[in-house]
Amino acid sequence: MILKGKAALVTGSTSGIGLGIACKLAEAGADVMLNGFGDVEAAIARVSGYGTRVLHHSADVSDAEQIAAMVNQTERDFGSLDVLVNNAGIQHVAPVESFPVERWDSIIAINLSSVFHTMRLALPGMRERNWGRIVNISSVHGLVASAQKSAYVAAKHGVIGLTKTVALETASTSVTCNALCPGWVLTPLVQQQIDSKTQTHGDPVRATRELLMEKQPSLDFVTPEELGDLTLFLCSDAAKQVRGAAWNVDGGWLAQ
Repeated sequence: MILKGKAALVTGSTSGIGLGIACKLAEAGADVMLNGFGDVEAAIARVSGYGTRVLHHSADVSDAEQIAAMVNQTERDFGSLDVLVNNAGIQHVAPVESFPVERWDSIIAINLSSVFHTMRLALPGMRERNWGRIVNISSVHGLVASAQKSAYVAAKHGVIGLTKTVALETASTSVTCNALCPGWVLTPLVQQQIDSKTQTHGDPVRATRELLMEKQPSLDFVTPEELGDLTLFLCSDAAKQVRGAAWNVDGGWLAQ
């Protein structure tokens, strides 16, 4: 219960990685503000099972004013915002010359600008209390590129740059800021890519294996629970000098 008495906000947390992390934070004793457009009732029920207070805010994180309302409600209803996990993200795949401008703008807003807005709003309270943990979910694509993912790669590289900047700005405090860089995690975004390959091959098992073989030598998906456990480590005293890290969790992707 290392987070007993603490409050957390996890963006994009009604499914996938965000929900897995939210469950781990609640299990460690934190009150949790969920955010996202998935099955809200099911997400609340799952996270509430650990006995802490769980709320949901429907902010569209592409909108700075809605982000401000979400941060304000978290601090008002829980009394503080101690752990911030920026997880919300979207994806679109296309060559640069035919990449839809509106999709570029949406991906940058949700995957990158929202991280800036939540941090700038959460940091004053963390500084005042002289304790805080910020964990930004970047991606292995924050460290290396893949073709046809220009907006996603640009945004995730930007998240790592922002993470390092905030880590330097808070280096003399008890606030830390780090990034996790997962490889393939079986989220709805990745499932879309498997479905696309399945249309070509007609076999979802083969499509899944081929997706993993392209990049991830372990031939196994990273799980939301594993990312949740690593988030908890970054919240612990053992990680108080881990600052500005871009921690790849990728089944050997970057070892190649």
